[in-house]
Amino acid sequence: MSIQEITSQKAGDKYYKINHKSGLTIYVYPKAGYSSTYAIFGTKYGSINTTFKDEKGQLTTVPDGIAHYLEHKLFESEDGDAFLKYAKTGASANAYTSFDKTCYLFSCTERFKESMDILLDFVQSPYFTRETVAKEQGIIGQEIRMYDDAPSWRVLFNLLDKMYHNHPVKIDIAGTVESIAEITPEKLYTCYNGFYNLHNMALCVAGNTTVEEVLSIADEKLKDSPQQSMESFVVSEPDHVVSDYVEQKFAVAVPLFQLGFKETPTSQRMSVEKIAQSDILLFILASNSSPLYKELMDNELINGTFEYEHFEGPGYSSVFFGGESRNPKETAQHIRKAVDSLRQGGVSQADFETAKRAMYGDAISSLNRVDTIANMLIDFDFADREIFAYIDAIANTTIEQVNARLLEQLDSTKSTLSVILPLED
Repeated sequence: MSIQEITSQKAGDKYYKINHKSGLTIYVYPKAGYSSTYAIFGTKYGSINTTFKDEKGQLTTVPDGIAHYLEHKLFESEDGDAFLKYAKTGASANAYTSFDKTCYLFSCTERFKESMDILLDFVQSPYFTRETVAKEQGIIGQEIRMYDDAPSWRVLFNLLDKMYHNHPVKIDIAGTVESIAEITPEKLYTCYNGFYNLHNMALCVAGNTTVEEVLSIADEKLKDSPQQSMESFVVSEPDHVVSDYVEQKFAVAVPLFQLGFKETPTSQRMSVEKIAQSDILLFILASNSSPLYKELMDNELINGTFEYEHFEGPGYSSVFFGGESRNPKETAQHIRKAVDSLRQGGVSQADFETAKRAMYGDAISSLNRVDTIANMLIDFDFADREIFAYIDAIANTTIEQVNARLLEQLDSTKSTLSVILPLED
């Protein structure tokens, strides 16, 4: 076991990275004077990992939505429901499955050890039977139908479906009613045993705690894992989008839109330098202090729901702009025009300096929230990045790098507009 202290002169802060003897990577970010503690225990396994090779080289394909299904089922064990146990400690607990990871978390102000015991126990104790799996199919089926009826969810997945040809990021995280009907206890155990190996996981704790306290619990609760490799099958993804437009009608008062710009796919996760450049670039282009934002607001094309995002993961990278708009097509035209203009003229020095200061300030201030810290730690670990290196990357970014990133990342010829229209439009 090794313990590494990671410090930042710029942030004036430090945390610890522990390579535990069990195989688990543990991060502890003590925050003196804080009353709350936040812990997150996750695996590098999400909805896109449906086809994979085991150590013997055998290729396995499992039903869409099984990672999300597995997340639900882990809360049930032979000795009771984990949520009921958390209720007794007073901790607030939750879990989520994304495209590339599954995480289990809690926050508390007291009885930290008891809540940590619960977390480490139930995540390491799978219990699947035919009866419990069948019962969950009805529950998750209702959840899937609920999301199918959610306009904000459909506008996103309609966009992904028309941007990506082959990548499983286009598939709904929860799967379909038909796909989850194929899930069995045996398939759940196959995925659990492959991806819930501690060498593929991380535990991140931030707040009112110490390295010694976290390690004492980890030493007691963690089960040694033999190192193994589960290689997810990587599909070939074309550079271009499937279609530049998709629409669907829903019972909404105001149309919704998502405009996505597809970046050339790569098998490598982006460096902190690339992420910093993207963050600065998008602030320049679309923050509420940008000319584009003012233009869209002045023309009453957007409202306070407008947002933008760099959507990035294993084998995919895109930029999304979205929200409510009385005229989504005109809004998209304005955004594409702003992108084209910026590509031709480049980023101005004044805009670059403003954005760089803003992003640097956001990065530093994010270290004041224990939930943000812990979530950043696990996100960065799974992407082979480091928090303080990201802060340094923002400080060291040049205008030349941002202009180069602009040409890589935003190309109107590789964009798709997804629209949700009112039923009587």
